[in-house]
Amino acid sequence: MQNIRRREFIAKGSAAIAGLAAFYATHGANAFPGQSGEEIVRWLDQPAPNPVPEVIKNQLVWEDLDSWITPNEKFFSIAHFNRPVIDASTWNLEISGLVKNPMTLTLADLKARPREDVVFTIECSGNHGLPFFDGGVGNARWAGTPLAPILENAGILDSGIEVVFWCADEGEITRPDDVKFVQNFARSMSVTEAMDPRNILCYEMNGVPLPPDNGFPLRLIAPGWYGIANVKWLKRIDVRDRRLENRFMGRDYVTLREEVYDGETVWVETSVGRARLASAPARVSHIGSDYRIVGAAWGAPIDRVEVKIDDGPWMLATIDPSEEAEFAWKIWSLDWPDPPAGVHAVSSRAIDTSCNVQPAMDDPSIATKHTYWESNGQVTRRVQIS
Repeated sequence: MQNIRRREFIAKGSAAIAGLAAFYATHGANAFPGQSGEEIVRWLDQPAPNPVPEVIKNQLVWEDLDSWITPNEKFFSIAHFNRPVIDASTWNLEISGLVKNPMTLTLADLKARPREDVVFTIECSGNHGLPFFDGGVGNARWAGTPLAPILENAGILDSGIEVVFWCADEGEITRPDDVKFVQNFARSMSVTEAMDPRNILCYEMNGVPLPPDNGFPLRLIAPGWYGIANVKWLKRIDVRDRRLENRFMGRDYVTLREEVYDGETVWVETSVGRARLASAPARVSHIGSDYRIVGAAWGAPIDRVEVKIDDGPWMLATIDPSEEAEFAWKIWSLDWPDPPAGVHAVSSRAIDTSCNVQPAMDDPSIATKHTYWESNGQVTRRVQIS
C-alpha cells in the first residue's frame, strides 16, 4: 500500500487550506443535514441490477446517504445459505469443545451480563468487487455483552487454539471431490483474536433487537473485521485444537494475489479477515451553481481524505467532526464551486493515521489480485453537470 509522509502532505499546503476555508465559509463543519433547497445529482455510473436479491439485500444507495448511522431498514445483509427464523424463547448459545466448563446461555442470561456498545462500520469483503455490488457497507450502533469474559468463564484448555462460531443458517456443500453434505455456516478466529476485549455477542442494533436479516437473536460483532467474520444467527461457540478450513475459511472468501519473489511469480491465497482502508464518493449536491461532494471513509483509523476531480490535483476534504467513534466511518465533504458543464470524474482516497493510502486501481495490491474479495481500490464516480 502506498505511503505518504506527513511533511510531503503539508507541503501541498495552500490549495488544501484554501479549499478548507471555503468549505467552512459556505457550509460549516457538518456534512449532514443538507441545506434547504439542496438537490442531488445522480451518478451516471449506476451499479448493474442485482442478480441475487435473495442473497444480497438492502444495498446502500450512495446518493441517499444522509446520516452517520444507517437505519436498520436500510442496512445491507448477506445470506450465504437460508435466512433462519428463530424463536428467542427457545434459543440458546452453547460454549463447547476444549473448555473446562461447557456452558449453555439463554438470551436472558446474556442480557443479564455487563452491557457494551460500539459504533462500527461493517463492510462486506466483496463490496466494489462485482458490477452490481457497491453498497455492501453500513454504520450502526451495536450492543451486547463482551465475548472474552464468557470464554474466560468457560476456561479454554491449553490445547485449544481456534474458536469456531457456528450459526443457524445451513445449506448443501459440494466439495471439489463431489462429496455433498449439509453444513451450518461457520467462521473461526484464533484464541488470541477471539479474546479481543472489543468483540461483543450482540443482541441489539441501533437501540432495538437485531432485525431477522441482521442476525436475530445473536451475532458476533468483531470491530475492525470484514462482515464475513461478524457472523449472524449465532448458536454455538466451539474451541478446537486445529484451524478451521471449511468452505468459508479455506475455499471461499479467499483472496488470490500474485507476488514476485526472486524474479518469479508466486500465487498466494489468503483467507479474508480484517477490514482494509477504503473510501467512496457518496453524492454530489448543489444549490444553484454551488456544488458539494460528500462521501465516507472507513476500514482503518482515518487521518484525512483527499478528492480528485477529473485529472486535477488531490484536494483535502473536510471530515465531519460531529460524530466520533474508533470503528465508525468518517463522513467527509468538499466544496466544488461553479464547476464547468459536462461529464466529470470524482475520485477519493483515504489516508489512515499511519499514513497508509487507499490504493489506486493500478497499485500492485489491487492490480495483481485475481478474486473480487478485498477490493478496496480508489473509487471513481462519474457525474453530469448541466
